[in-house]
Amino acid sequence: MMLEIALDADEEWDSSRPWEPLVRKAAEAAIAESAFPDIAMCGRPIEISVCLTSNEHVQALNARWRKKDKPTNVLSFPMAESYELMDENVVEKELLLGDIIIAHGVCAAEAGEKDVSFEDHATHLLVHGTLHLLGYDHLDEADAAEMESREVRALARLGIANPYEHD
Repeated sequence: MMLEIALDADEEWDSSRPWEPLVRKAAEAAIAESAFPDIAMCGRPIEISVCLTSNEHVQALNARWRKKDKPTNVLSFPMAESYELMDENVVEKELLLGDIIIAHGVCAAEAGEKDVSFEDHATHLLVHGTLHLLGYDHLDEADAAEMESREVRALARLGIANPYEHD
């Protein structure tokens, strides 16, 4: 897969941790479990932008774009249209999937509440965010169940337990 990761991590995120490989593995697993696994094999460059940032930055984005003035764990801003995800024959045009932004404080608090490692929860949020970039959502029960199922399978590929078993 020609996956290009544009990664920006604030100082709050421990720079000694290997975030780029974690982001790559999470995105690859999500793509493999999506309805569009062929985009990984078409020779077309795929780009995802990931920002690992503070609660305050996520809150500002959430207020501006979703009219919710509070931090959230992950925001996703898809750029690709659904027809672009199905067009396997375009090898020269880069596929810009979009942006994923994760709030450090929310991620850390949720990891603690769920009694999972910070890295595993960050990976879950990256898988979740990537699936949003691929057109998945959880606005109704059926869509939520499908998205959750794909998340669980993607995380299993990475050796991470089902995060919904305890909910």
